[in-house]
Amino acid sequence: MANTYNDIGIIYDYQGKHNKAVSMYEKSLKIQLSIDSENHLSTTVLYGNKENDYNCQGNDDNNKSFSDNYPMMAITSNNIGPIDANQGKHENGVLIHDVSLEIHDNHYHVATTYCNMGIVCDHQGKYDEAVCMFKKSLHIQLSALNDNHPSIARTYLNTGNVYDHQGKYDAALLLCEKSLKIQLSTLGNNHPSTATLFCSIGMIYNHQGKYNHAISMYDKSLSIQRLTLGDDHPSLANIYNNMGNVYDHQGKYQDAILMYNRSLQILISALGDYHHYTVAKIYRNMGSAYDHQGKYDSAISMYEKSLKIHLSVLHDHHPSLAIIYNSMASVYGHQGQYDNALSMYHKSLKIHLLTSGDHHPSIAITYRNIGTIYDYQGKLNDAMLMYEKSLQIQRSTLGDNHPSLAITYRHMGSVYDHQGKHENAISMYEKSLSILLSVHGDHHPSLANVYRHLGNVYCHQSKFAHAISILKKSLKIQLLTLDGHHPSIATTYKCIGNVYAQQSKYDEAILMYEKSLKIQLAATGNDHPTIANIYRNIGNVYGHQGKHQNALSMHEKSLKIQLSALGDGHPSIAITYRSMGMAYDGQGKVDNALSMYEKSLKIQLLTLDDAHPNIANTYYKIASLYDSQGQYDNALSMYEKSLKIQLSALGDSHPSTANIYRHIGKIYYHQSKYDSAIAMYEKSLEIYLLTLDNNHPSIAVTYNCIGSVYDGQGKYDHALSMYEKSLQIQLLVHDHHHPGIAITYRNMATSYNHQGKYNKAISMYQKSLQIQLSTLDDDHPSIAITYRNMGHVYDRQGNCNDAICMLNKSLKIQLSVLGDNHPSIAITYRNLGSVYNHQGKYDNALSMYNKSLKIQLLAVGHHHPSTAATYRSLGMIYDHQRNYNDAVAMYEKSLNIQLLTLGNHHPSIAITYRYLGSVYEHQGNDDKAISMYEKSLEIQLLVLGNHHPSLATTYCCIGSAYQNQGNYDNAISAYEKSLKIQLSTLGNNRSSAATTYQQLANAYNSQGRYDEADMMHQKSLKIQLLAAGDNIIE
Repeated sequence: MANTYNDIGIIYDYQGKHNKAVSMYEKSLKIQLSIDSENHLSTTVLYGNKENDYNCQGNDDNNKSFSDNYPMMAITSNNIGPIDANQGKHENGVLIHDVSLEIHDNHYHVATTYCNMGIVCDHQGKYDEAVCMFKKSLHIQLSALNDNHPSIARTYLNTGNVYDHQGKYDAALLLCEKSLKIQLSTLGNNHPSTATLFCSIGMIYNHQGKYNHAISMYDKSLSIQRLTLGDDHPSLANIYNNMGNVYDHQGKYQDAILMYNRSLQILISALGDYHHYTVAKIYRNMGSAYDHQGKYDSAISMYEKSLKIHLSVLHDHHPSLAIIYNSMASVYGHQGQYDNALSMYHKSLKIHLLTSGDHHPSIAITYRNIGTIYDYQGKLNDAMLMYEKSLQIQRSTLGDNHPSLAITYRHMGSVYDHQGKHENAISMYEKSLSILLSVHGDHHPSLANVYRHLGNVYCHQSKFAHAISILKKSLKIQLLTLDGHHPSIATTYKCIGNVYAQQSKYDEAILMYEKSLKIQLAATGNDHPTIANIYRNIGNVYGHQGKHQNALSMHEKSLKIQLSALGDGHPSIAITYRSMGMAYDGQGKVDNALSMYEKSLKIQLLTLDDAHPNIANTYYKIASLYDSQGQYDNALSMYEKSLKIQLSALGDSHPSTANIYRHIGKIYYHQSKYDSAIAMYEKSLEIYLLTLDNNHPSIAVTYNCIGSVYDGQGKYDHALSMYEKSLQIQLLVHDHHHPGIAITYRNMATSYNHQGKYNKAISMYQKSLQIQLSTLDDDHPSIAITYRNMGHVYDRQGNCNDAICMLNKSLKIQLSVLGDNHPSIAITYRNLGSVYNHQGKYDNALSMYNKSLKIQLLAVGHHHPSTAATYRSLGMIYDHQRNYNDAVAMYEKSLNIQLLTLGNHHPSIAITYRYLGSVYEHQGNDDKAISMYEKSLEIQLLVLGNHHPSLATTYCCIGSAYQNQGNYDNAISAYEKSLKIQLSTLGNNRSSAATTYQQLANAYNSQGRYDEADMMHQKSLKIQLLAAGDNIIE
C-alpha cells in the first residue's frame, strides 16, 4: 500500500499537483515508518520524494528529514541538488552535491554527482566549471560503464548544452551527435530520449539562426513522441513550445502563437490545472510573440498570467521570476513607459543578484536592458555605463567571443552613433561583427542586424555608397537565412529607403518603404507600430517632394495606428505630431503647425528625460516656425532651449549642436546681424570639421550659409567663393542631380544678380532648374522659387515679358500645391507687382500688391517683415502716381512694423527711410528728404560697412536732393562716393553706374563744367550701349 501511495504521489508530482503529491508521500511514509527504521532504503527514497515536492512548492523549510550517516543519503543528496538548482539556490545545490561526493568517495555514483554539479554550474553561468564537472563525470563513466551506456549519452548532451550556452555551437552539435549515436544504438530510433536529443539539437540550430534545420529536428522529435507517447502527452507540449520559439524568431508570429496554444492545450488537458511551471513558461513565450506583433496589452496579459503561476509555485526570488520581470520591462519600454520598464528591470536585477551573485550572465543582460531604456530616454552616458557593466561581467564569465558580447558591443555602438561619435560606433560594430563571424560564420541573421546598424552610421556620415553597400550585405544574409516576409527584412528595406531619402532620391526611397510596408503588413497585420513608422517615413518623403497633403495623409495613417497600439502618450506619437507640424508648415498653415509641435512637446516633456535630444528637436522645429513668421526673438529663445538640451545630452562637439548654432546664425542673418551670424556659422563649421568627414554635406550647407551672409554684406566675391566650396563638396558626395546642388547654383545666381551680372545669374538659375526638373516633380515648390527668382532677374534687366512669364509659371505651381493663401504666393504676387510697376502699369501693380497683402495678413499677420515689405511696395506705387500722402502712410506703416520686428538698425529699415526721403524729395521738401536719407545712411554704415552697394544708392539719393537745392558741390561729392562704391563692388559696366555718371554730368553741367559733364555722359553712354548689345560685358 505504501508503494501505491508513493506511485500516486509521483503522478501528482508530474502533474504539478504538489500538495496532493506531498499528501500521498506522507501517507506512504507513515506506513513505512511503522514497518521499517528510518534508515531503510525505501524510507530514504520517500524522504527524497517528499523533499522534491516541498521544493517545487518553494517550501524548503521542511527539507530536514535525513540521517547524516546512512549511505543512501548520498543518493538522496544527489536528488536534492538539482531541486535546489531549479529553485535558483545554486550555492545550496553545490553544497548538497559535495555532501554526496563525500559519502560516495570513489563510487561510480560520483559521476552522477559531478554531472549534477555541472548542471548547477551551468545554471550559475559558470560554464567552464560546468564543462570541467561534466568531463570528470564522463571520465568516471567511460572507465566504469560501457561506451554506449545511456548515462554517457546524457553527459555528452549536458556538455553540449553548456557549449550551446557559451555560443560554441559547432562543439555543441558535435557532442549532441555523439550522444545521438549512443542512443540510437542502445535505445533505437523511437525512444523518448532520442526525441529529447533531437529537441536539443533543434535548439542549437535555432540559436545558429538555422531555423529550417531547427524545425526539421523538432519535427523528428515530435514524430517519435507522438508514436511512443500519443498525441496528448505533456512531452509534446515542450516540442510545440520550442517550435513556437523558432517561428517567433522567423517573424511568423501567428504560427508561433498557434504552436504555443497547442502546447498550452495539451498541458491544460493533461494537468487539469493552470498552475504549473511549464504552463507559465508558455504564457511567457506567447507574451513575447504578442510583443513582437506590437500587441502590447496582450503581451502584458500573458506575462501577468505567467507571473501569477510562478508566484504560486515558486519562491519570491526564483530566477524565472526575474525573466518575466525582464520581459514585462521590455514591453513597457516599447510602450514608452520608461519608468515602469526600469522598475521591472530593477526587480529582475534584485532577484538575479540574490540568487546568482553579481557576475552571472543574466545580470549582464539585465544591465544591458537597463542601458537600452536609458538610451531611449536620451540618458546616453547612463546607458553607456550600464553597457560597460554588462560587458565586464560577460567578458569575465563568457570569454571574449560569446555572441552576448556581440550584442552588447552593438548596443554600445548605437549610443556612440546617437552621440555623434561615428568612428567609435563603427569600432563597436566591427567588434560585434568579429565575434559573430567567428561564432556563426558569414550568414547568421545576427550578422545582418549589425551590418544594418553599421550602414546607418555610414548614412549619418553621409557616406551613402558605403551605407547602401553594407545594407545590401545585410539584406543578402536575411534573404538567404530568413523567410521572405520576416520583419527584419522589412527593417532593412526601410533603412535603405532612409539612405535614398537622405540622398534626395525620393522615388527610390518610396519604393524601398513600400517593399518594407508589404512585408511588415504580411508579418504583423495592419496595426503594428512599425507600420506606423513606415507610413511616417513615406510622409516625410512626400514632404520633401512638396506633396504636403500626401504627407499629412501618411502621417494621419501613422497616428491612427499609434493611438490604437500605444495609447496617446507614447514618444513615437510625439514624433508623428512633429512630422505633421512640418507638413502644415510646408503648407503655410502656421497655427496648425504650431499646434502639432506643442502636442509633440507636451508628450515628450511627460515621457522623456528633460534633456532628451528629441525635445531639443521639437524646440528646434518651433524655432524654425517662429523664424518663418519673422518672430526672431521667439525663434532665438526656442533655439537656445534646444541648444541647452543638446549641450547637456550630447556635449559641445556633436553635429546636432553644430546644426543649432547654424540655425541661430540664420536668425542673426535675417536680423542683418552679420557679424553675429558669421560667428555662429564658424562655431558650427568648427564642430562639423572636428566630428565629420571634411566632405560632409553639412559642411557644404554651412559654407552656403556663410556665403549668404557675405552676399548680404555686399561681399559678392567672398560669397561666390563660399558657394564654390560648398559646390565642390556636393559634387563629390552627391550625384550631379542632387537638390542641394540646385540650391547652391541658385545661391550663386543670387550673388550674380546682385552684382548686375544678369546673364550669369540666369545661367546659374537654369542649371538649378535643370537639376530640379530631373529630380523633383514638375510642381515642386522649389521649382516655383527658381522660376520666381529668374523672373526677378529678367525684371531687373528690363525684360518684363520674360519676367512675367517666369512669375506666372511660379504662381501656377504654388497655387496648385500650396493653396491660395501660402506666404510664398504672396511674395510671387509682390514680384509681379514690381514688374508692372517698372512697366508703368500702376493699377496692375496695385492689384498684385493688394493680393500679396491680403495673403500675408491672413498667413503671417500684420507684424511680419514681409507684410512691411508689401506696404513699402504699395508706397512706391502711390509715389509714382504722385499720391504722396498715401505713399507716406504706406511707408510709415512699413516702418512701424520693421522697427517692432527687426529693431532699429536693420538694412530694410534703411531702405524704407530712403523711400520716405524720395517722397519728400518729390514733394519738394529736400531738407526732410536729406534727413531721411541720412537716417538710412547711418544704419547702412553701422550694419553694412563703408562699401556695400546699398550705400551707393543712398549717396545717389543724397546727391539728388543737394542738386535740387543747387548745392552742387555736396551733390557731386555724394555722387562720387556712390560711384566709388559701385565701381569697387559691382564693376565698371553696371547699369546703375551709368545712371550715376549721368547724374554727375548733370551736376557738372549745372556748374558750367561742360568738358567734365561731356566725359561723364560718354562714360554713361558706353555702359548703356554695352548693356543694350547682344554680348554684355560683365
